[in-house]
Amino acid sequence: MAGRAAVPEVIWARPERTGRGPRPALTRADIAAAAVRLADAGGLEAVSMRHIAAELGCGTMSLYNYVPRKEDLYELMIDAIGAEHDIPEPTGDWRADMIRNAEETRAIMRRHTWVPRLMSGVYGFSPNSLRYLEHCLDCLEPLAVPYGVKMELVALLNGVVTTYTANEIATTERTRSMPWSEEEENAVRIAYLGGQVATGAYPRLAAAFMEDSGPIDLEAVFVRALERVLDAFDPGPR
Repeated sequence: MAGRAAVPEVIWARPERTGRGPRPALTRADIAAAAVRLADAGGLEAVSMRHIAAELGCGTMSLYNYVPRKEDLYELMIDAIGAEHDIPEPTGDWRADMIRNAEETRAIMRRHTWVPRLMSGVYGFSPNSLRYLEHCLDCLEPLAVPYGVKMELVALLNGVVTTYTANEIATTERTRSMPWSEEEENAVRIAYLGGQVATGAYPRLAAAFMEDSGPIDLEAVFVRALERVLDAFDPGPR
């Protein structure tokens, strides 16, 4: 806000609402939920204080009493969708538990396709993010490595999930915007690629394509990527 000193702060350390007056009609959870609805419907570009105010039926400037910066709004949104994580009791099989957590994170990102754009360690310490991180560390109790290494594992696994899912979302959105089908697009690209490989300029690619055993199972590829990350942190034989 104008005239205010620029100092670092954490939205979770602020009171629910600043200023005096009657009991507030809104909560930060109300604002976050409205922002998530707007983002789900129209992407992050649809999220603004003006649009949120219209969604909630209040004045735009009044929202700044609850959420002073857009970065704070984004953090509230990430925390809101973090509540969708199920937190079951660990099974004792840390690998299976972490793959389950990763698959659930991917499902959440698919429901809220704007989330990969906001994924950042800066937003990793909200209440629901801490709840999820504690759950992951609980799942990793059987893994005999220091907690710092376990934190690295969680971060790397989340990075793989975010990157993989962001690519899926980008591909889906691109396909939807095309005036032709995905099958037609793929056929043209495969024909071009086949012609390039046939020139002999790419012998290793040609050998790779000769090994092709059929359509790629993207779900299996995703799980293999997760397992390879977990393999790097497994100190003993499986």
